[in-house]
Amino acid sequence: MSTEVQTQTSPAAAPVAPDPAMAGALEVTEVAAAKITEIRDAEEIEPSYALRVKVMGGGCAGFQYDLYFDEPAEGDQMFESCGVRLVSDPMSFMYLMGTQIDYVEGLQGAGFKFNNPNTTGSCGCGSSFSV
Repeated sequence: MSTEVQTQTSPAAAPVAPDPAMAGALEVTEVAAAKITEIRDAEEIEPSYALRVKVMGGGCAGFQYDLYFDEPAEGDQMFESCGVRLVSDPMSFMYLMGTQIDYVEGLQGAGFKFNNPNTTGSCGCGSSFSV
């Protein structure tokens, strides 16, 4: 599954610290962390921004993932994995708990792949999922 990382601005909020009790609840592989860092550097993303991992309605199976750099907001869950700061809103996190994000390259292209233990199915093209 290919997901493009975008930058989005939101109203400024107080910094949110990762919760040690939530370690492993949302993580990236070393390969994904390297790609995220590469994108962050190429786009000159502000250091205060984290990678927002979001679940949205849509796609042929019901839900789809969205990734973009954003400032943490009040109420966000915050994680750190392989040196990458990740944030997720509480509604999205319900569907993301335990998810590992990888970056893969293959014959069908390259992109971020979500290994989500909460899904019960996905569409044929792999761009959406159901729970």
